[in-house]
Amino acid sequence: MSLFWFVIRQLAEIEEQMATSKKVITREEWEKRLNDVKIRKEDMNKLVMNFLVTEGYVEAAEKFQMESGTEHIDLATITDRMAVKKAVQSGNVEDAIEKVNDLNPEILDTNPQLFFHLQQQRLIELIRNGKIEEALEFAQEELAPRGEENQSFLEELERTVSLLAFEDVSNCPVGELLDISQRLKTASEVNAAILTSQSHEKDPKLPSLLKMLIWAQNQLDEKAAYPRINDLSNATLEDPTV
Repeated sequence: MSLFWFVIRQLAEIEEQMATSKKVITREEWEKRLNDVKIRKEDMNKLVMNFLVTEGYVEAAEKFQMESGTEHIDLATITDRMAVKKAVQSGNVEDAIEKVNDLNPEILDTNPQLFFHLQQQRLIELIRNGKIEEALEFAQEELAPRGEENQSFLEELERTVSLLAFEDVSNCPVGELLDISQRLKTASEVNAAILTSQSHEKDPKLPSLLKMLIWAQNQLDEKAAYPRINDLSNATLEDPTV
């Protein structure tokens, strides 16, 4: 990201020149120096494609791949991955597990923590649907043996089963397990594992770069007044406040 590296460069220069007052950088000077920073279009295209693939925007990725000429990616894998993610988010965990195994059986075979979390989510869904006897049987047969082998699994199992002790889960200390955020957390974990198995990065690069940009601007704020980006959604440079 050219703007990020430009801000870092400005920060280094200002530290060398720093006096008692803040340095003021005009919009004209800032834009001139920013335009001097060169970045390859291919790198920008890869950054955009990385975001679209990781976040699962199939149609947008297909269109962008055609228009930009970026390296070919099997976009069918995105559709399959999103189907798994959607299944978990909808509470259809058993279906999600089947889909993961259809994609690549090694994903769950080599990741016992992920498999446990999926089974834990399945138990949560049984409790949510009031299937108490089935939930107890499932916990005893599928999760308890794994808890015996792993202390953290046992603690998670105990937290989950404790939901059964409360008629009103709104007053339950572990009531967040029934919240939609728990489904999203599990879905995100599965999504990351599938991406890794397909040799993709599990998180998109763009959000990290934007966080780095914010950090760099905050550092520079202490030493200079300059045109900064306050709204990342439109990336508009705002004139410095002197």
